[in-house]
Amino acid sequence: MEESPKALTIKTWAEEDRPREKLLLKGRHSLSNAELIAILIATGSGKETAVDLAKRIMDGVSNNLNELGKLGVTELCKFKGIGEAKAISIIAALEIGKRRQGTDALEKPKMESSKQLFQFAQQHLADLPYEAFLLICMNRANRVIHHQVMSSGGISGTVADVRMIMKVAVEKLSTSIAIAHNHPSGNLRPSGADEKITQQIKSAALFFEITLLDHLIIGDNAYFSFADEGKM
Repeated sequence: MEESPKALTIKTWAEEDRPREKLLLKGRHSLSNAELIAILIATGSGKETAVDLAKRIMDGVSNNLNELGKLGVTELCKFKGIGEAKAISIIAALEIGKRRQGTDALEKPKMESSKQLFQFAQQHLADLPYEAFLLICMNRANRVIHHQVMSSGGISGTVADVRMIMKVAVEKLSTSIAIAHNHPSGNLRPSGADEKITQQIKSAALFFEITLLDHLIIGDNAYFSFADEGKM
């Protein structure tokens, strides 16, 4: 008896050609509209992969996402291989995209002075009973794109790992960074260790063409700025 040919599956493709893996390896912008739809519907039917099915759907709307967005569940289910669940997934994703267009992007705070850096850092370090070390990553316009507490310790100190700080700064595509840590005692005078870590981070950042703008020591509603005091 002759065996039926096996259905084609995306799993048989080269990893870099599978939509999900391609997104992870090359980023979302590398995917075609059909590949993005294929991720939503997850599976094809019979001899057709999810990508083939998605291409057929896109061909049916002249490869126009706006036209696809006009289709309801009934219309989408007319494509062989699309059931109610897959149709709903497509409709929901396109609706999210439409709503996103009508939503204003959150404006990232801009850091133009040590006072602004202090006001930002104070939100994350004020009133802590232990020392914590904050990294602030910024873009070319000095707008905050990421912030992260890199370490926390005891009452009298915390250890900042330069390698981990630079790893985060590079991953976030920072153009400039600032660092801050608190002194629960309220004493704003920098220690020898504070001065040493500042220079270590500054040197490491320069290697990646990232500028260390400032290092703040946060006290009781007051701060010490390495940049303002000429210690950078």
